[in-house]
Amino acid sequence: MRGESVLFIRDKTGGKARASVLFPIREMLEIRSSAGDVAYEQGRDYTWKSGSREIVLPVGSRINSSRPEQLRRPADSQRHRLTHRDGNGEIMFGAKLEYHDLQTAISYRRPVGAWPGPKPRFDEQALPHVIGRLKQKDSLKILVMGDSISTGCNASGWANGAPFQPAYPELVRQHLAAHYGVQVELENLSISGKTSRSGLTMCDQGIHGKPDLVIIAFGMNDSAGVSVADYRKNTAAMIAKIRKAQPQAEFILVATMLGNRDWPRLKQERFPQFRDALSELCERGVALADLTTTWAEFMKRKKDWDLTGNGVNHPNDFGHRVYAQVITSLLIPSK
Repeated sequence: MRGESVLFIRDKTGGKARASVLFPIREMLEIRSSAGDVAYEQGRDYTWKSGSREIVLPVGSRINSSRPEQLRRPADSQRHRLTHRDGNGEIMFGAKLEYHDLQTAISYRRPVGAWPGPKPRFDEQALPHVIGRLKQKDSLKILVMGDSISTGCNASGWANGAPFQPAYPELVRQHLAAHYGVQVELENLSISGKTSRSGLTMCDQGIHGKPDLVIIAFGMNDSAGVSVADYRKNTAAMIAKIRKAQPQAEFILVATMLGNRDWPRLKQERFPQFRDALSELCERGVALADLTTTWAEFMKRKKDWDLTGNGVNHPNDFGHRVYAQVITSLLIPSK
């Protein structure tokens, strides 16, 4: 595991701070600041036990740590109203790098086969046109349509901060180009705040580029007010409209990450329902990138503040890499 993000939380006495990683640690490789410019020292800055998922910061550690109350703001004090589920103030909003600067990157060796959840599976017959072009070294055109996650919000590169990591659409493009040695073009029409209702308008513009692969990634904003039936209908209409103009186009439907469970505006039950609705649309030429299930497994082991980019509904750098890994796993055979 390289660069897994955590946010260390201090105990009530103000002494030691703790955070947990996804897997039991067999060997610690390094712990760095999220910007990557500071490497921390075992013993002085952190301790861990073999086979444990917990990392502890001793008093005097140079690693950032926070108290839970520091991740809240007074009611009506922020641009966005993010009232905490318990009614005690608001979740702290991070417009750019606020959470990134509080988080820390952990690299370690984990046991083989330690992931209990489902894994994305490469199936050449699921996306035969796209994978055929890649294998034949033909150029590939990718169209992305989605919300603020797909625009790249809170990736460090988007926020112009170190380590300047691109958001997941560009990571997908880079990975495919490097693995297959082909030219991959990316057109990203995603717009912050949009729901699946906006997808048909995006289709009108995206069709002109004659995409080979279309990544449709709505759901986060839909969870606040779009019904499951309408979400499915909107997605199906996008597929049909693009296929009519570009019959060879194939699709990856992204089931979104989970939003912060402490923000009641997001209807948490909708996320798995949206995932299942997308799964019903899958057929030859339409595949599912299931970030919803992946995030649900993450949340059994970590806190929202470990993975968030803005506090409520965006991934951080680690999360954008996970998005890219899940999507490219559908397009690149596992070793």
